[in-house]
This record gives sequence, structure tokens and C-alpha cells, in this order.
Amino acid sequence: MNYTESSSPPSPESSPEFVSARARRRRAQRRAYFPADEEGRNALFEHLARRAFPSYELFVFSLVAGVFLGVGYFFNAQALLIFGILVAPLLTTWVGMSLSIIAGSGRLFAQTFTALFLSSLLIFGSGLLAGFASRVLPNSARTFNEAFIHSRLWPPDLFALTVGAIILTISFVRSEERPYLPSALLAYELLLPLCAAGFGLGSGVSGMWPAGALVFVVHFAWATFFGIITLFFLRFYPISMGGATFTGLAIISILTIATFLTGLGQWIRMQAGQATPEPAPAIPTIVSPSPAPSLTPSPEAAESTALIGVPTQSTTRTATATRRATVIPTETSTVTAEPTPIIGLIRAAEGGGALIREKPGGKVLAIIPNGSTVTIVPNDLQDVNKVIWVHVMALVNDVRIDGWMIQSVLVTATPVADWQPSPIPPNTPTP
Repeated sequence: MNYTESSSPPSPESSPEFVSARARRRRAQRRAYFPADEEGRNALFEHLARRAFPSYELFVFSLVAGVFLGVGYFFNAQALLIFGILVAPLLTTWVGMSLSIIAGSGRLFAQTFTALFLSSLLIFGSGLLAGFASRVLPNSARTFNEAFIHSRLWPPDLFALTVGAIILTISFVRSEERPYLPSALLAYELLLPLCAAGFGLGSGVSGMWPAGALVFVVHFAWATFFGIITLFFLRFYPISMGGATFTGLAIISILTIATFLTGLGQWIRMQAGQATPEPAPAIPTIVSPSPAPSLTPSPEAAESTALIGVPTQSTTRTATATRRATVIPTETSTVTAEPTPIIGLIRAAEGGGALIREKPGGKVLAIIPNGSTVTIVPNDLQDVNKVIWVHVMALVNDVRIDGWMIQSVLVTATPVADWQPSPIPPNTPTP
């Protein structure tokens, strides 16, 4: 007997036909993951709703994460912000809210939305307390750059938010394990602007409130939209008229928020030719009236004779044809020329705006969005490490701010006049 050959039948796993059949069954199971019968759908929905139901961990970890985020904004420390995101709660409650919208379950929607709202208040309140602390413990060396950055709407953040919402939804539905990584990615885009808004309100520094709150609303609506779309691709459809109505209203509300808060609607109207760009607001200039100079005639002044007319060759004709005009000289007033302020337009290539600082490279006073105007103080520049800083004045929330900006973010809205002397015509002597 030849012992090199196996007498046992071939393993089913080695059969290509068996492997192909098993792959087809897996694909069929994925396509039919959402049960077709009503009983199976109810069982699956109850199972996912039970997993997404908010617990005390949501509020405890929200409070802990909010404390770290507030302290991170207070010290302008990025490491503390990242640590605050890592200890943030799992956002499976957000997935449960998306499921309730599709299923048309008002009770589950009220529970999940209320829980998310309360946890958001904890994050916002932590940033608010940290902002008040920055008033009590002022430090001129703090710049709060992290809070300014995370209270702005950035296209890369929208891309990361889309990826996080899709992965978190798929991971929650397909797996029983806790999706820590996609939840942290979503928490990064939701909690940081929310805490920055609270920090701006507490500190009183303009540019963070209410901009951060608006960014949070846009991010939340954006993530919810893509979460609902992902559930559609996973074969979760509204099974009742109430669910279809609720889903339609939610999608319309989300698109409305994204259109108006991001400025997409204005851009679409501009592209269609139905709107024109809004002019940048002009900064009012207060001009103090100066007293008009009084003109007093001088009685002792001698009369000056001016010949008006075309001279001829005959002196007699000239004397009779011309007339005498008496010009009484007056006192002259001296006018001192002051430098004309230059209006600059904010055109930052990144970030959607520019920072105005107390001094070159110093504390941030405010952030001026693109399209706004500032008054440039003429002939007041500083070169710090090969960076030109310009002395400017701006009006932010009806408050005049005097500070410095880098030259690369400014363009001249009102060009300076070219003070070139005009050619003087030569004097032609009268023959």
C-alpha cells in the first residue's frame, strides 16, 4: 500500500464548489440582513435599540471628557484635547437616534436625543467654566489658538466626519463589539467645537461664540445625514407611513441646516446669477469737524492789475480793449496734510479668516473672517523674523480693536493715490 496517498476523502473546504457556495450564502445573508417579515424586523430593531439605549456611562464620560477639553483650551494644549477625546463616551446613542428616525419611533428618538442633548450640555458647561477661569486667571502669554481653530468650519473636518459617521454606523449594526475608534473620530468632530463655543462664551473672547456652536450644529446634522444614508445601504428602510414621514422631515431639516449655516445656498444663488456677493462692511470713520478759516480783507493791500484778453501788437488797442480787474488778496490758512488711512480686505488662504493680535506674535484679540475690512495704519510696519506685521484697527461686534496682522492676509481695498506731479505749462511772456 502506498502510504504517501491519503485514503480519506478530500476535505470539503478544499473544494472550489463548496467555497463558492459558502461565499454565495454569505452574500445572500448580507443582502437579507434586514429581515423581510415583520416579526424579524421588530426583533432586530429591539436588539439594536437595546444596545443604543443611553446609560449612565454617557453622562459620566461626557463630564470627564468636557473637563479635559476645557483645560486643554485653557492651556492651549493639544495633548489634553486628544486625551479628552479618547475618554469621550461611545456615541452609539447617536446611531440609535438615526435608527429611530428611520423606524419612526418617537419614543426612542426622544430618549436618545434628550440623552445627547444633556451630554452636550455637560461638554458645553465644562468649556464655559474654563472660559470663566481664563478671566479670573488672566495670562498675556495665552493665545487660545486651539479654541479659535476648532470653532471654524473646515472642509477636511467634513470629510473626516463623513468617514467616521459611516464606519460607526456599519460597525454598530454589523458587529456586537464596541466601536471605539470610529466613535472617537466622530467625537473629535462634535465635541471640540461644542466645548470651544462654551469656552468663548465664558472667556468673552470674540470669534468663538457663537461660531463654535454653529459648527457643532452643522457637524451634527452632517453626520446624521450620512448615518441615515448608510442605514439605507444596509437595507434599513421605513416600514410604515409614520417612519417614511419622519425620515423625510429629518432629511429636509438636515439639508436646510447644512444649506443655510454653511453658506451653500448663497453660493448656489451666486452661481445661478440670482444673487451678488455681499459687499464687505465698511468701518465707520469718525471725522472731527475743523473750524473753517476766516477770510478778512486787508484794507491796506494794493490793487493788482491783471490783463484779461488777447494781446495785440498795438499798445493803444491793448490799453483800450482790455479791462482792469481788481484782486484783493486775502489771508491764507495753513492746511496740514495727514496720512490717509488705508482700507484693507482680509484674504487669508487658509482657515477662512485672520487673527488680529495685541502685538506682533502676541496674544490673539479676535479673528476676522475673510471678506471683512480693516483700517491699516499707514507707515506702521514691523519686520519680525522676516514676517511683515501691519498695524490695523477693526470693528468686531461694535467694539474697536487695535492690533497687528501679518501682511500676507491683507489686500488693499482702496488703492493709495499715485501722487505724481503733473507737468506745469511754460509761461509765455506777453509781447
